[in-house]
Amino acid sequence: MSALALLLADARLPVAGHTQSGSLEPALAAGPVDVPVYLALRLATVTRTEAATAVVTLAHLRRGEGLDAVYDAWAARTASAAMRDTSRELGRGLLRVAGTLWDLPPLLSGLPRPMVLGAIAHATGLAPAEVAEVVGYDDLQTVASAALKLQPLDPAVATGWVVAALPRLAVMVEEVAHLDSPADIPATASPWIEQLAEDHAVTTRRLFRA
Repeated sequence: MSALALLLADARLPVAGHTQSGSLEPALAAGPVDVPVYLALRLATVTRTEAATAVVTLAHLRRGEGLDAVYDAWAARTASAAMRDTSRELGRGLLRVAGTLWDLPPLLSGLPRPMVLGAIAHATGLAPAEVAEVVGYDDLQTVASAALKLQPLDPAVATGWVVAALPRLAVMVEEVAHLDSPADIPATASPWIEQLAEDHAVTTRRLFRA
């Protein structure tokens, strides 16, 4: 990863990522969770869709095309209203930071996080594989970091989960880095994760926003 990609994947970036658990919190509330398996599931489903959305956003902006079709494709592949709301909320937070650092197009307001990341990649010259890697790595770290707050756990164990997932991340990046059309964005939703997100959105006892 380039230094810029590392910056975007840094949990210290003030974009409210610390409020997220990647739906691990509701999953643990429902019963025991094998976190490495959960990480693999997310990479193969919801994270793959988001990474592809970021890559296709970058491709559209490089060609000078609008983003309506990309947004519609992302929304159609993200059936959970709670997950769409969370992604747009994170997009707003990221846009507040990125808008002070780079020259981003004004049409980004209200777009989901992966599309904002795609626009940042366009403004800064990140490669498609790099922005896909940022999306995937951030998701791994989000879940692993949340696990440390939700369970009695050695931090080295959580770090080991992320390291063990890196080969899967590399495969996911290779699968999506060449995509350039909204129709190419994979419809790889996870009904279970979507239901977790919907349930979590209406609970009154929670540590994480999502």
